[in-house]
Amino acid sequence: MRHVTPILDRRKLLAAGAAIAVAPLSFSRSAFRAEPIRIGVIGLGIRGRRLLANAFLKSDGFRVTMICDVDETRRLDGKERVDKHYGNTACAVTGRHEELIASDQVDAVVIATPDHWHTHQILDACAAKKDVYCEKPLTLTLRESQIVIEAVRKSGVVFQTGSQQRSEFGHRFVKAAEAVRAGRIGRVLNVNVGVGDSPVWCDLPSEPLEPGLDWDRWLGPAPVREYNEILSPRGAHNHYPKWRSYREYAGGGMADMGAHHFDIAQWALGMDDSGPVRVIPPSDPASKRGAALEYANGVRLTHGGPSGVTFIGEGGMIAVDRGRISSIPGDILEWEPEDESQRLPRNVNHAQDWLDRIHDRGKPICHAEVGARSVAICHLMNIAYWHGSELEWDPANWRFVGDDGASKWLDYERREGYELPTV
Repeated sequence: MRHVTPILDRRKLLAAGAAIAVAPLSFSRSAFRAEPIRIGVIGLGIRGRRLLANAFLKSDGFRVTMICDVDETRRLDGKERVDKHYGNTACAVTGRHEELIASDQVDAVVIATPDHWHTHQILDACAAKKDVYCEKPLTLTLRESQIVIEAVRKSGVVFQTGSQQRSEFGHRFVKAAEAVRAGRIGRVLNVNVGVGDSPVWCDLPSEPLEPGLDWDRWLGPAPVREYNEILSPRGAHNHYPKWRSYREYAGGGMADMGAHHFDIAQWALGMDDSGPVRVIPPSDPASKRGAALEYANGVRLTHGGPSGVTFIGEGGMIAVDRGRISSIPGDILEWEPEDESQRLPRNVNHAQDWLDRIHDRGKPICHAEVGARSVAICHLMNIAYWHGSELEWDPANWRFVGDDGASKWLDYERREGYELPTV
């Protein structure tokens, strides 16, 4: 089945995108470097506003020209912030992401919506040849991850996943990954990742609808249900909403911080373009910790332990989190790469890396496959708890092996009009 964009006819979007895509070809990227990249931001919750304040409004290399949110209060609040920063009233607003993507005033798109919307908005941006910065967790399902990789590859857009741990936090994660890759702890045996729980099905009661909110658009591909403020807090709220806890919209605590910490595990293990081959549930079916994934080389990735990532090898251990890094023995980290082949990138910041790659058309540090493969770890861990028995996983072909019934875990049943394309 093909994906059908609601509200705005897909043919119109493609036509607009094609016209926009042709325009930059009339001058070189080096000439374009002198002009800011005009961006549209989709989703003005707390994360979208923080991206505005801490990344895109701060940089002279970007110019925010358009805001989109399904909540009128949030989108007008976003416009006010942008207009105040630039000292004008030029920022356009819309409640429909298709209109933002099709705008000839937008060169690139920032996506900071709930997880269940990411893939549909990524596909629309790829169709219009707009470069993309999308927040983590990148996708809601394994099938979405596979489709996003293909769409970005075919479209040629420059894509950055918002997994800032590869770029920021004092480069602690870079140092840990370099040391593991260089064999400083010997052969890796196990990696423990301490993050939150799997999500549950939403059972929130119905509440009166928030004025100014397009609730049907907020739901998008998710099942129809009545409004509850827990899912879309009223107005320009200042907290991270709990839609993250529910399976219809997100991957729970497992994917929220897991998209960061499992990403570092994948990076250090050299698995950015692959993944594990076996899914192992916890020994106690009622446990919320203890699920594991096994790679072809025998390394186990286990859900549980202290916050962050702990690498355990035959010759030592490295533990790293946002505020700490340590090792046993202590001198493991008293080391610098001997040559450039052992050195990983040390970016100034994540948004700047995206901007630089927009200009040179290279791959950012957290390009689409990195984001998709890392969040796939979160999905497989969740499936380990939900399915309850061992499964074989084929990371090259994105499928379960030898268990036809497991295919139902690849995706979910979407509302009519939100079907995904075939791969």
